[in-house]
Amino acid sequence: MPRKQLHLNAFLMSTGHHEASWRLPESHAEANSDLEHYKNLARIAERGLLDSLFFADGPVLMGDPGRRPAAKLEPTVLLTALAGVTERIGLIATASTSYNEPYNLARRFASLDHISGGRAGWNIVTTAGADAARNFGLDDTPLHRDRYRRAAEFVEVSTKLWDSWADDAVVADKEAGIHALADRVRGIGHTGEFFRVDGPLNVQRPPQGYPLLVQAGSSESGKDFAARYAEAVFTAQQTLEEGVAFYKDVKRRAEVLGRDPDGVKILPGIVPVIGDTEAEALELDAELDRLIVPEYAKRQLARTLKLDPDELHLDRELPDGLPEEDEIEGAKSRYTLIVELARRERLTVRQLIGRLGGGRGHRTFAGTAVQVADTIEHWYDSGAADGFNIMPAVLPSGLEVFVDRVVPILQERGLFRTEYTGATLREHYGLPRPANRLFDTVDTVDTGAGHTGIALASATAR
Repeated sequence: MPRKQLHLNAFLMSTGHHEASWRLPESHAEANSDLEHYKNLARIAERGLLDSLFFADGPVLMGDPGRRPAAKLEPTVLLTALAGVTERIGLIATASTSYNEPYNLARRFASLDHISGGRAGWNIVTTAGADAARNFGLDDTPLHRDRYRRAAEFVEVSTKLWDSWADDAVVADKEAGIHALADRVRGIGHTGEFFRVDGPLNVQRPPQGYPLLVQAGSSESGKDFAARYAEAVFTAQQTLEEGVAFYKDVKRRAEVLGRDPDGVKILPGIVPVIGDTEAEALELDAELDRLIVPEYAKRQLARTLKLDPDELHLDRELPDGLPEEDEIEGAKSRYTLIVELARRERLTVRQLIGRLGGGRGHRTFAGTAVQVADTIEHWYDSGAADGFNIMPAVLPSGLEVFVDRVVPILQERGLFRTEYTGATLREHYGLPRPANRLFDTVDTVDTGAGHTGIALASATAR
């Protein structure tokens, strides 16, 4: 019996995920705003038959612009451009439910799905941080529980809007002068705690029904949200034991909610630094760490830990008395991951900065292509992952070496596809096209001009 195959996304970030990658001689220091750079990366990833491209985003300048390239293009716009130079690879954009409105965002993702022929995915996030809040007229971050309640309603409204056009609404009958059957397009009449939306959407139903729904967040609220809505979960775990525990936990929560656990794909992030030999890979990793400017990095770490930078000393461990996760209103799971990593390995602040410089808490690994493939296979076979978000430390070279050296090894082991067999992102993931919840009964009615339509269902949204 053939082995079940894993899923691989290319998580792209300007010159690479290592914060010092832009300082390497090979790096294009202004790649973050260069479309040609991203076109090249998209073609490399598609050549490697990866499931999708993945872009992070947030409605705020991320980090200190003196430290690394911090500006970034809006991802749905960027992915629309990349849809034109690719044919099969999926296109996942991060978009916040905290500082968007469902109608606008549902329209953008429906448009991307149409333009790409069914390759869009939405990484659903809530946004923490007072700096983001102040960009939208707020003094501080909304409470964690409120952000997730808003996110849940946001997704409900978005899926209703995608369902507001029946799949057979457009008949385009030129002779009869009927473009769409009016009774196959309906408002959603949503009134809730956070949103009031009449609908219908002004874009017909996406080719995939809904874009692939992705979630990133490992707090208790994040895991509950993922279990209810997500079809792929991007997560960060440092150890195999943590990965297995997270995997089992989210799958169990999904099953309790009546979902098929296999319909929720768990994708940890991994930052591979690959060399011809292990020594070469370790030297490249060390070279990148030497290029980190520690004072910049210390300020960023202090912000994450809710400390004054003067409380952190580069050659000492983290101070005692840090807040518990329950006291944090920001990115709870990332805070806990960083503190537990530092405590478990007794890292100094300088060492911790080096560990975080490659992937901000995601697992970094330096080795040969075989060693990287072995690590991926071990996590996969141990029940810690259904696949991985590959986060090259340096771009484009890190993506090229992964595609050209690691992917063939995974293919030889029967772990990864040797060709695309589907056209849509859902097909890459082996996931069904969602049924339309607003048109779920089949009662034919005469619509005139020789057309037969289907009466509107009285479906109630989840």
